[in-house]
Amino acid sequence: MSHVRHILIFSILLAAPASAQNLDSLLARMTLEEKLGQLNLLSAGGRASPQQMELVRAGKLGGLFNVMGAENTTPVQRIAVTESRLKIPLLFGLDVIHGYRTIFPIPLAEAGTFDPDAAEATARAAGQEAAAFGINWTYAPMVDIARDPRWGRIAEGSGEDPYLGSLMAAARVRGFQQNIFATVKHFAGYGASTTRPRSPSARCARSTCRRSKPRWTRGWRASCRRSTTSRACQRRATPG
Repeated sequence: MSHVRHILIFSILLAAPASAQNLDSLLARMTLEEKLGQLNLLSAGGRASPQQMELVRAGKLGGLFNVMGAENTTPVQRIAVTESRLKIPLLFGLDVIHGYRTIFPIPLAEAGTFDPDAAEATARAAGQEAAAFGINWTYAPMVDIARDPRWGRIAEGSGEDPYLGSLMAAARVRGFQQNIFATVKHFAGYGASTTRPRSPSARCARSTCRRSKPRWTRGWRASCRRSTTSRACQRRATPG
């Protein structure tokens, strides 16, 4: 139930501020299928399919990933807020990592400037452009601390230093959330892989995990203090 409530807060903020009383009232009216629907995020190839639009109409879809352009997000959002039973707005997510139409340096390169103000400015510009194209949710910033250059996602983070990473992460959250929702990722230890890079089964040794815990969590805590609206977990097992 708490997960559905958090998704509803997230969605309804798109339309207007919602009080706890209004959210509880909405939850009480929802069927089990509609609650599960709010947890349903599907990927699309640039635009929603007819089948996905029917799920929106039936209240069985909470968001879409990779729908791009206001000409594609507007029709399906109109179905959500005018034709579904409870009129709950959809979330439109996209990996806006280092720019949307205007491309900025990758986060790893940007961290080399040691300038959180610059990181905030580029995230704000990227969020503003994404919002203009109908996107309201990005899966950034990545706050993983990476010390092995073979790891396949090192470009998305701020390198090996937890202090610098925490400053850059907080700055990016501030920048993005002037226009769209940010997602801090990944909890926890995703950058400590000791097997094949980007493998879903990649894992770190128990001793490495325990020794590394403080550096993993610093950027995460800094982002959460900036009221990050969503968080993403890693895809692999972390001992300890």
